[in-house]
Amino acid sequence: MVNQVVVKIAAVRILNGGLNPKTEKVYVIDDITNQDYRVAVDDYILANTVGV
Repeated sequence: MVNQVVVKIAAVRILNGGLNPKTEKVYVIDDITNQDYRVAVDDYILANTVGV
């Protein structure tokens, strides 16, 4: 089970070119190592960028 608040924070950082707090580099989907969270973030991004 994933925390939707964490998913949203990660997705927004990825979409806005925000920094990964661990590496201080631009946050990308490949930075997410937990498969459940990676899928959830990917789904969130797809659901919230359709038609943009």
